[in-house]
Amino acid sequence: MLQINMSKVSRWDQHGREHVVRVRRTGVQRTISCDTCGWRRNAQFLPWLKAEEHLAETHQATVDPG
Repeated sequence: MLQINMSKVSRWDQHGREHVVRVRRTGVQRTISCDTCGWRRNAQFLPWLKAEEHLAETHQATVDPG
C-alpha cells in the first residue's frame, strides 16, 4: 500500500515574510519543494535539514516560528 505524508518547514526573513518548504514522503522517497520560488529536490536523507538550508541560503529566512 502506498502511503503519502506531508510536512512543512517554515521560517521568516528579516522583513517578516514567511517562507515555506514542504516535505512530501511517498514510500521511502522524499521530495522537498519551496512555495516561494518553486525549487524542488529529491532528498532521501535529512530532508528537513536540507529544507532549512535552502530557506537560510536562498531566502535569508532564519527565524523559527517555534
